[in-house]
Amino acid sequence: MPPSTARLWRDPQLPFVESRRASDSLACYRPHSHSTWSIGVVDRGHSDFRCPGAGRILTPGTLISIPAWLPHSCNPLPGRAWGYQMLYVDVAWMRRWAGPLPTAVQVGEDPDAYERFQRLNDCLFSGRPARHKAAALAAFLSRGDWRGDPVVGPPPAAPELEPVRRWLAEPLAEAPSLPALAARLGLSRYQLIRRFQGATGMTPHAYRLDRRIDRARALLRQGADLTRVAHDLGFADQSHFQRAFKERVAMTPGFYRRPR
Repeated sequence: MPPSTARLWRDPQLPFVESRRASDSLACYRPHSHSTWSIGVVDRGHSDFRCPGAGRILTPGTLISIPAWLPHSCNPLPGRAWGYQMLYVDVAWMRRWAGPLPTAVQVGEDPDAYERFQRLNDCLFSGRPARHKAAALAAFLSRGDWRGDPVVGPPPAAPELEPVRRWLAEPLAEAPSLPALAARLGLSRYQLIRRFQGATGMTPHAYRLDRRIDRARALLRQGADLTRVAHDLGFADQSHFQRAFKERVAMTPGFYRRPR
């Protein structure tokens, strides 16, 4: 996606929140997840939202809240551009101000809530002091404007797959091969893939790549070198890293590392 269509805000004084604005965007996302809580609005056009077990077309003025680690994608309708805004909030910080968090995706169409989200993001992208921005975010979360009607919850729990999740979720470690993971559970390779995808919404390969990209975002926010990040996270080369990153973040690693 050309950098001119996207703006990214973050502040080292406020490490618990990041915000994005995109206009006239044609960029498409692969299914992905975040370690943060995601809250977004559609400004223009329509978005095809999908997550395990559900799909919905989001219209202008719609607000959506997505739990951490829930695989999802939000893309424009074929051949059409859209505009949107997204907040990514640390789960612990969000829970501090919002209380118990839902497990389901929630969608709301309250014009007042949309307007308050706009004002919050205007504040975050402004030159106001960090303490004012933190107070505005805390007030928004406390008020509960991000809440809406439940759309879908997380995939069914599968405790027997927890060891596989742990093996795949550590991006800096060498994960066992898929046949080795399957053998530990007494499954065939294809049985493991089907069960894992049913429980997480992703294949084991996509799940591991998703965790690598999330880790890459954390390292890039700290100013880490692009080549070092790609190498340490096990990507074949820089182009492989850049391609996988853009498919899930809709911007290059370099632009994400130093947003304009």
